[in-house]
Amino acid sequence: MSEQGISLDLQYFEKLIIYNSLFDQSYLEAILDYINPSYFKDKNIAMIFSIVKSYYLEHSTVPNITELKSCLIKQEQKDAFKQVVYSFNSIDKKYNKEVLLKNTERFLKEKAVLSTVLETSLDVNSGKIDTTKILKSFEDACSLSLTTSVGMDYLEEIDKHCEELNQVFATISSGWKWLDKHLAGGFMAEGRALYVFFGQTNVGKSIFLGNIATNILSQNKTVILITLEMPEQVYAKRISAQLSRIPANDLHLRVDNLKNKLNQYKVTNSKSKLIIKEFPPQSMSVLQIKNFITKLVQKGIKPDAIIVDYINLISPPANGLSSYEAIKKITEALRAMSYTFNCPIISATQANRAAVNMVQPDMGKTSESMGLAHTVDAMISIYTKEGDSELGQINIGIEKNRFGPREVYTHLKIDYPTLTLTEPTDYAVNSEKNNTPPPMTLDLDKDMDTNIKDT
Repeated sequence: MSEQGISLDLQYFEKLIIYNSLFDQSYLEAILDYINPSYFKDKNIAMIFSIVKSYYLEHSTVPNITELKSCLIKQEQKDAFKQVVYSFNSIDKKYNKEVLLKNTERFLKEKAVLSTVLETSLDVNSGKIDTTKILKSFEDACSLSLTTSVGMDYLEEIDKHCEELNQVFATISSGWKWLDKHLAGGFMAEGRALYVFFGQTNVGKSIFLGNIATNILSQNKTVILITLEMPEQVYAKRISAQLSRIPANDLHLRVDNLKNKLNQYKVTNSKSKLIIKEFPPQSMSVLQIKNFITKLVQKGIKPDAIIVDYINLISPPANGLSSYEAIKKITEALRAMSYTFNCPIISATQANRAAVNMVQPDMGKTSESMGLAHTVDAMISIYTKEGDSELGQINIGIEKNRFGPREVYTHLKIDYPTLTLTEPTDYAVNSEKNNTPPPMTLDLDKDMDTNIKDT
């Protein structure tokens, strides 16, 4: 058998697959969900594998030779079995199990990709082209994995487990001490986590996402900001105002000053990189966003954090889904993407109509799908109450949290000219002391300052 990277004789490898499927049940179980009899070029092997697969699905065990022979009804099946058994004389039955699985994975990927190409060509000829479906098929084919790791053997790894209890997981600061404190240090640097801000329309969700992008960027990190709502230049203008502290409306009057400040910023933060990419709303699925970021990684741009503005504007993975199913699947796919790129993903979502006139919407007021709330690792509400605009502040509360306490609340100061969010010096003094949400006293649409609109 060949090592990874050496050309694989697919026709010869078919013999290895059928041989090991007959004599190694764990091997058959590892490949059963991914293999199709049509993948075999040898019709005899395809026929016998179909019988073995059907037998296993019915009896949950691999047939022995006697049991298999009893399933050979037609003469062509008996002849096929003889040819398959005869072919075993040409293979080496000593093998490295790990290498066998790696090469089987390669075989299955190549066959799955070829099958997808053929199906796509048929769809094209018939005039039925669903690009999302095609991309999903290729994604499934290329991401196929015959994982052999058993995971954590808990009782056999007690020492390792106890050592890891003192391990401090790497985090990326949100830029706000209060939020970092309640998220066990900040956003999980190695990913496997999705953080979502939510609130009513025009409450400032994009402002929060933009500030988080700026805060992470200032830690010499690489940030990819996907915007499905605002043009790239609008986001860039906001970030320029935040980095330079020049009011957004004055940037065009102070271009030289801005250039000097940003060039100095580049010197101080030499490893920082921010990619802002705009897509029309409902034009991109999570899979398409993932493919775009993969291209950036291939160009050497590895994200430390991915920000998506925002979940409700992402295209669902399939047509005909209810809003609940669509948002749930989008959220699940976004969270899975944090595993792919090993970095946190931060996004936002709308509060639903029931949250109108509510000062502090809870997790149950998530727009369209509670599946989102069930999937994310942390949900942070954004809200205002009477008098906040005059005080220049916006409130936040942690409604769901897998890393620490929930139903804790505080506020951030907002500088309207630059749309910069900062922490008051007494950030620890807030309503988390009694865990009581503030009273419902405000109609947001009437009270919100136009400077902090999302668009």
